[in-house]
Amino acid sequence: MDFFVQNWMLFVVAISSGAMLLWPTLGKGGGADGVSPTEAVQLINREKAVVVDVCSPEEFAAGHVTGAKSVPLGELEAKLGGVVKNKSVPLVLVCASGMRSRRAVAVAKKLGYEKVYTLAGGMGAWRGANLPVQKG
Repeated sequence: MDFFVQNWMLFVVAISSGAMLLWPTLGKGGGADGVSPTEAVQLINREKAVVVDVCSPEEFAAGHVTGAKSVPLGELEAKLGGVVKNKSVPLVLVCASGMRSRRAVAVAKKLGYEKVYTLAGGMGAWRGANLPVQKG
């Protein structure tokens, strides 16, 4: 017992480092399945996934995934059903950084979409992977 008392700092460091290693895995909770840009391209090509950009119209016009449909996050619940009618088709939700698209996953799942993914890292990751970006 004296060992634990005398070395309490080591235990705090060990527990903290373990928590930091687990944080990325636990942080994806809530059903927001993040996919890399490469995985997103595979979903688009193999499963005919639909890319929905949840950025503002201004951000969308500045640059978006080629072929993406624009449905701002605030309008997602009202407009997603009209944009993507087939709820069994995979959806890849995109925003600038990946934060808004994570919130959008919950909305899409609530609307009954079965396969919903967020682009991990958002458009920054997409551009970083040197994938095509469409403007306008």
